[in-house]
Amino acid sequence: MPNTSAAKKASRQNVKRHEINLARKSAVKTAIKKVLTAVEKNEDIETTKQLLKNVEAELSRAKSKGLLHANTASRKISRLAKKVAAAARA
Repeated sequence: MPNTSAAKKASRQNVKRHEINLARKSAVKTAIKKVLTAVEKNEDIETTKQLLKNVEAELSRAKSKGLLHANTASRKISRLAKKVAAAARA
């Protein structure tokens, strides 16, 4: 249990940040999954590219908030873009 008022406040902030971070991580994972299923199902390439754009925004936001390491976000974007480009050629 926190003893000082500053420790109590920090504890409250940690709970709040934890909930926000969980929501953000979930949003990122859902967006990635949407792109992957669109590529697998050979959906319209324009909608797939729009989904990819949304994933890039989500990952960039997560990166700027410190939720993901910069290289991790870049790697995920790169791999998804590669898959979408391959699907566009096919």
